[in-house]
Amino acid sequence: MTGIPRRHFLVGSLAGAAFAAPCGIVRGAPVTFSSDPYTLGIASGCPRADRVILWTRLAPQPLEDGGMPDTAVEVEWQVAEDEKFARVVARGTERATSELAHSVHAEARGLQPDRVYWYRFRAGTAVSPVGRTRTAPAGRKARVRFAFASCQQYEQGFFSAYRDMATRDLDLVVHLGDYIYERSWGSRHVRKHGVGIPTTLAEYRNRYALYKTDVDLQGAHAAFPFLSIWDDHEVMDDYANDRSYTVHDSVQFLKIRAAAYQAYYEHMPLPPSARPRGPDATIYEHYRFGDVMDVLLLDDRQYRSASACTNGGRPTWIAPCAERIEEARTMLGRAQEKWFDDRLSDCRARWTIVAQQTLMAQDRRDADDGDHYWMDGWDGYPNARRRLLDGLAAHQTRNPIVIGGDRHAFYAGSLKRDFTRPDEPTVATEFVGTSITSDGPGEASTRKALAENPHLAFASGEKRGYATVELDEKTCRVGFEAVDDVKDIKSSVRRLTTFVVEDGTRGPKAI
Repeated sequence: MTGIPRRHFLVGSLAGAAFAAPCGIVRGAPVTFSSDPYTLGIASGCPRADRVILWTRLAPQPLEDGGMPDTAVEVEWQVAEDEKFARVVARGTERATSELAHSVHAEARGLQPDRVYWYRFRAGTAVSPVGRTRTAPAGRKARVRFAFASCQQYEQGFFSAYRDMATRDLDLVVHLGDYIYERSWGSRHVRKHGVGIPTTLAEYRNRYALYKTDVDLQGAHAAFPFLSIWDDHEVMDDYANDRSYTVHDSVQFLKIRAAAYQAYYEHMPLPPSARPRGPDATIYEHYRFGDVMDVLLLDDRQYRSASACTNGGRPTWIAPCAERIEEARTMLGRAQEKWFDDRLSDCRARWTIVAQQTLMAQDRRDADDGDHYWMDGWDGYPNARRRLLDGLAAHQTRNPIVIGGDRHAFYAGSLKRDFTRPDEPTVATEFVGTSITSDGPGEASTRKALAENPHLAFASGEKRGYATVELDEKTCRVGFEAVDDVKDIKSSVRRLTTFVVEDGTRGPKAI
């Protein structure tokens, strides 16, 4: 299976291709658009063995709150076994309303496992580009291939990584957060947000629309189903639960979080169960891909304890205080911790992928006043990390692989219950992908991380890109895919390095 050809998502959507109407639908006057309503593309996500979520948003004027009237619009969808839609196997109609920015989250059910399907939408006479998706396998499966990505600051580079990703032979993509950035930062910008920091629903909608107009991002969404979780920049830099170092009034911040969460839902291929209720939304979930892979998606932002040792300021590299090691401190919240432990007992596949937002391994840095730790990550919550790893050990989870993003650098390493004891057995293997575009820490920083943390096998912050994973009965093979020059819209992507984890072992091995 190769990437979806670019012509399929670049052709005009108003061509009026033949589109069979579902039986029993009664329509009034047909909806018409003065311009393409599919400016934000199409997407699929959350694949199960018998279903998948299909997404689009009608937005003929994407940067002007969509440019749609307040009235609801019927949007038809089709799923077919072939690209020409000669064999349609599922169809339906959704009501796109202004309440959800005229977005569509259609759950296509009754599909066959481990099958490639093609899908499209129609609103009135406007037919969308064609997308391709794939259901999860059920039972025996030879292999699963996926990519994982994070941190795509629009201004700091082009989405060349997604253009390359769309050409790969993949079953799905896992996005680990920072899909948008709420603020402008960094240097050598190649394009601009054009407006300030969003705080209202309309402003967050426009920020997502700006990012989703990118052709290369649309291409990856049209080629593969996504599993998605958020990190901080979908709301506000380094927030923790209802706390923000920039908006100190928690009531006001939760209003902002509610707007941000709704805009995230409106623009991602998520199931109705993920629809926010005010400032709350459930995105942690368990997905199974036959006997090869279980995926546990985690949310380490919404429920975490306030940052330790910062006195209300920004969490950064600082010396630890007593608060940091309080047992009650949590990254996931007690309910999600219990859910995670319960789900581990149901993970029966050969490989268990724990998909979360950041580097889980300890990253201790020597300084003149003693050890320093990054307080916005797991090092600010060491007992929460220990409890998670205790769960993996207690359940004897088969081949646990933790993946993350956030740090704008590639990492590979071994996870231990006690990082002060290098000889302690490894509980899980960890891989962290660099950013799609966001500025990295540089090689001096990652060299220091390697020198001072023996459980890290690899660290590199020079390049932007993503990671690919191939799982089969014997091995987990991880490739770090690096963009040559993120400031060049036509940049090539090259394999930086490859690691293998063998079935029944722990820890990465470079090849």
